[in-house]
Amino acid sequence: QVELVESGGGLVQAGGSLRLSCTVSGSPNGLRAMAWFRQAPGKEREDVSCISWNRRITYYAASVQGRFTISRDNAKNTLYLQMNSLKPEDTAMYYCAAEGTTTHSYYSGGWYFGYWGQGTQVTVSS
Repeated sequence: QVELVESGGGLVQAGGSLRLSCTVSGSPNGLRAMAWFRQAPGKEREDVSCISWNRRITYYAASVQGRFTISRDNAKNTLYLQMNSLKPEDTAMYYCAAEGTTTHSYYSGGWYFGYWGQGTQVTVSS
């Protein structure tokens, strides 16, 4: 069973930065693509960014391209999302996800992500 735990969310002013982390256990992390999704109140979950197991392939949603950077340290079983130049519209619950097909899978960047963390809240004030 894959378990994911996010951290690093918080309240930040527009233009500021945050770094999210996600630790993974229960699965060979290095063999799975990983991703960040987000969901704002009243909106559907949307993909933010994803990264292949060997870090060679990354994908970014147009809304975060050039501002967010995804990375991973397979030795530490940890996924990161560096978020710069944050905007109020980035406010959402951010979820870490691992590649896999389950009853709650979402598609992004060529993979299905079916394992989820509990989320970490990011709030950007104007």
